Amino acid sequence: MFPEPVSRRKMLERSAIGFGSLALASLLDSEARAAVNPLLAKQPHFPARAKRVIFMFMKGGPSQVDTFDPKPLLDRDDGKPLPFDKPRVQFAPTNNLLKSPWKFKQYGESGIPVSELFPHVAQHVDDLCMVHSMHGTNPAHGGAVMKLHTGSDNFVRPSIGAWTSYGLGTENTNLPAFVSICPTLAHGGINNWGSAFLPATYQGTPIGNASIPTIDARVKYISNSKVPRAVQEAQLAQLREINQRHLAQSGPEASLEARINSFELAFRMQTEFPRVEDISGESAATQSLYGIDDPVTSNFGRKCLMARRFAEAGVRYIQVTHSDPKVQWDQHGNLKAGHAEKASEVDKPIAGLLTDLKARGLLDDTLVWWSGEFGRTPTAQGTDGRDHNPEGFTSWLAGGGVKGGFRYGATDDYGFFAVENKVHIHDMHATILHLLGLDHERLTYRFAGRDFRLTDVEGHVVKDLLA
Repeated sequence: MFPEPVSRRKMLERSAIGFGSLALASLLDSEARAAVNPLLAKQPHFPARAKRVIFMFMKGGPSQVDTFDPKPLLDRDDGKPLPFDKPRVQFAPTNNLLKSPWKFKQYGESGIPVSELFPHVAQHVDDLCMVHSMHGTNPAHGGAVMKLHTGSDNFVRPSIGAWTSYGLGTENTNLPAFVSICPTLAHGGINNWGSAFLPATYQGTPIGNASIPTIDARVKYISNSKVPRAVQEAQLAQLREINQRHLAQSGPEASLEARINSFELAFRMQTEFPRVEDISGESAATQSLYGIDDPVTSNFGRKCLMARRFAEAGVRYIQVTHSDPKVQWDQHGNLKAGHAEKASEVDKPIAGLLTDLKARGLLDDTLVWWSGEFGRTPTAQGTDGRDHNPEGFTSWLAGGGVKGGFRYGATDDYGFFAVENKVHIHDMHATILHLLGLDHERLTYRFAGRDFRLTDVEGHVVKDLLA
């Protein structure tokens, strides 16, 4: 007959006085604190270069060959057939090559080329780490958006923000570890900031959504004007007592414990959250820096300024979505007008965020990530459009331990396929976690009989990007 397994707690209880009693006290103390708030700050696997991430998601797929990846041969061969095969799987048919309507110019000491679409961001190229060889697997918005946010395009998996909050917790116990500012409700919706099978505590807290102007975006039910705070506190205490009695009888119950924690965090958020998201106390100069005084840039500028405030307040992962129900970056036609409009909305706010983070000493330990779900084809749809292209596109990083003024990887001579130092989305995720001090192979969660991770069974840290 096999002996009964002994838990860590029982082993320590049976140990002699001295080490056993001290270890048991420490264990019980840590378990008690974790039960009160599972979002308490946790130690990373190794020293981190970044404490937090601000992810600026450009929904719809900005064109790499019109923004940050100039192709002289594309200009030369405008109107000619692509001289090699197109991908086997395409979203829609395309025609001959289409040159960029915008000129590129070199900026900064690094001489990195940037198109006319981003004159403000161009002033920061010496802080940017350009990754020109990104590639994914899905040419459709839904699958590609899910892949970018969760590492999977066909299963409901935890988002990268949820994995980050699970791995590191929050630096502010009155705020969630993960917020999503005006996220899109399309193409995966809540799954892109959800926790899937991770405990619900780690999912993102949405502030409005993409169809709501940022000035009106709020966390739902953040305040209760009908019930005084003291009464709410008494109600919460009674509810906790009832639930704890139930837990004492039933044993651990993850869903109930998650609800208790969510109630208590929501109560604490009532004071802290509105203070952080309220930008009215920022100076006129700061608001102008983000473009909030201009109707073109005001909406996205508010998101970027809120992101800086949440970063300062201790939120680990801040997701900022640029999207609207009409145009987005998805120009199958009307490329020149559409991309010009979208870039004009985000260029100054992004530059303002980088300037502000740097001036406050936050850029050193804040990783800024800019990306769409894919790029666009160098071949034309109609006479003024580009199709979806996951085969090769550009993302960039700034701050948080990456090389500034650096270009990595390359697409082919026309910008269709990533061909040099290819970086898959799994590799980007592994690298981001690494900069946060998390080993993507060790950050796992057991579910349905297997250990899951953000990068599944793939992904490599791109060490060449690290400063």
